[in-house]
Amino acid sequence: MNQQMERMRELSEQLREASKAYYQEDCEIMSNLEYDKLYDELVGLEQETGVVLAGSPTVTVGYEALESLPKERHESPMLSLGKTKERSELVSFAGEHEVLVSWKLDGLTVVLTYRDGSLEKAVTRGNGEIGEVITNNARVFQNIPLRIAFPGELILRGEAVITYSEFEKINSEIEDVEARYKNPRNLCSGSVRQLNNEITANRHVRFYAFALVRADGVDFGNLRSNQFDWLRRQGFDVVEYRRTTAAAMEETVTWFAEKIPHYDVPSDGLVVTYNDIAYGQSLGRTAKFPRDSIAFKWQDETCETTLREIEWSPSRTGLINPVAIFDPVELEGTTVSRASVHNLSIMKTLKLGIGDRITVYKANMIIPQIAENLTGSGRIEIPKVCPVCNGRTEIRSVNDAETLYCPNERCSAKKIKSFTLFVSRNALNIEGLSEATLEKFIARGYIHTYADIFHLENHRDEIVQMEGFGEKSYANLIESIEAARRTTLPRLVYGLGIPNIGTANAGLLSRFCGYDLEKLRRSTSEEIASIEGLGEVIAASVTDYFADEENQATLDRLLAELELEKAPEETVPQALAGKTFVITGSVSHFANRDALKAFIEERGGKAAGSVSKKTDYLINNDTMSASAKNKKAAELGIPILSEEDFLALVNGRAKEN
Repeated sequence: MNQQMERMRELSEQLREASKAYYQEDCEIMSNLEYDKLYDELVGLEQETGVVLAGSPTVTVGYEALESLPKERHESPMLSLGKTKERSELVSFAGEHEVLVSWKLDGLTVVLTYRDGSLEKAVTRGNGEIGEVITNNARVFQNIPLRIAFPGELILRGEAVITYSEFEKINSEIEDVEARYKNPRNLCSGSVRQLNNEITANRHVRFYAFALVRADGVDFGNLRSNQFDWLRRQGFDVVEYRRTTAAAMEETVTWFAEKIPHYDVPSDGLVVTYNDIAYGQSLGRTAKFPRDSIAFKWQDETCETTLREIEWSPSRTGLINPVAIFDPVELEGTTVSRASVHNLSIMKTLKLGIGDRITVYKANMIIPQIAENLTGSGRIEIPKVCPVCNGRTEIRSVNDAETLYCPNERCSAKKIKSFTLFVSRNALNIEGLSEATLEKFIARGYIHTYADIFHLENHRDEIVQMEGFGEKSYANLIESIEAARRTTLPRLVYGLGIPNIGTANAGLLSRFCGYDLEKLRRSTSEEIASIEGLGEVIAASVTDYFADEENQATLDRLLAELELEKAPEETVPQALAGKTFVITGSVSHFANRDALKAFIEERGGKAAGSVSKKTDYLINNDTMSASAKNKKAAELGIPILSEEDFLALVNGRAKEN
């Protein structure tokens, strides 16, 4: 059965990849004959096992939006677990009984109910007594079975999670760092409780079963491990666990601890449960905790070291964070030499001073922190000027905590977003300069203006020693910076971050001035407003930007580092000149929506982000969709085109020209 389930997962993945390549990327990675053969094999296995996994190409789960999530009371309260950080307590808990040791996953607990082989209901833990019904969303989890072989009533509990790798991928696609999610658990909780399950599907939520509540008529031989094996045969992913005893407890816990640095599923400890179901149930429960299980929180490994420096790190909000720099120590398998102190109040409470002996640890085995100060000299001088702009600092009280601020609105540290835009893919396209890296470079005084980016080699020795860097990363960064010296005027204009100037308007401005930057700098507001597709507001943004003396000086320094390519020859008919398009939904004739956007702009058109009276066409392959953009277009009488309609329009206008 396990081999069959594994083969079903493998077939589903192969078929999904083939469909994606064919419909979204316009290429074939397998023949129709091979696809049909694999599809038929999957159908046969589903019929043989009685299991249909979520995401199977043999089923389609429609997306649906709800107005609210209904509440429902659990049949029995979902209690929290008693906790310990001592391995010796786990040994005592096990006693003479066999136990199961599993990950304590860090996500959102969900209760699933199946009847007649189909998923009937999914409810969150909520407050332990009342949860929210999220059946609509559970159907699009990545790995739960929509149908199972067991025909009776099945109720099980598990954890909905988003893996670290998926979390990082989702965050990397959000340009605004302040809008990024703080941790996988928060992202998962928000994803599971969405009113629109298409959003849930796009977040790739996974479910791991950790407890079987009821399976009518099934004999498990009084063993929880048999329950887990049975759940696997029904198609569920079960939380990873090991059977062990008191004598082997130390070895088992160490086995889990060694896996943490490479384990992709968020966890914050372990759970130990008696394998003997009847014995565990006979112990009853306290007012708060069941007695058949206990949670183990990791005992933080601490090391003693010497504080060498306090680095004052300015941020985009003006907050200047103290960061402790200490002699490197090995913690949880990695070398650590820095830890955030968060604010002045904490720094004063710890009585930090240069040369103090301190102990450090990793909170949840991940985030470096100072545990205590063994010396307590208190010899830290709070800087009176910002390390980036040299403006005077001020101490503010925020939520009863003292914090250090730079009030200078023109401080470079507050321009993180502008630097992030400048190096982004559609601007100078400099790889290796993430927002986090830029923030570090700015805090250390390496970057004050755009031109400074092209002289980072002056700080080579310091950069290669920074955490996350090294010789190879530094070399790749410098190579990308050098490649960015040769660029185009549209990329440069977009990268300057002029208000209201996106990639489309940057292209319009560049064509207007004949790709002559000096002509653009001298243009009047009236001249720019006359460009079809722009207007007075955008014209004012452009002229105000170039009228600012500091902006002019910054641009002059930058131009000394760049080589602007000559104006491109107009080889493509400007068939879409003066037309504004909005793109929504997935595309199939183009690699992605950015590629379609570039196609429009190359032909003189403009791609906007939202439907308005100025929109000429909405491009959506689902022309009959009830989406907000389709409704808005219909209200305004704006034509809705599929890609085929759009390409026909382009070809027709090209012939007319």
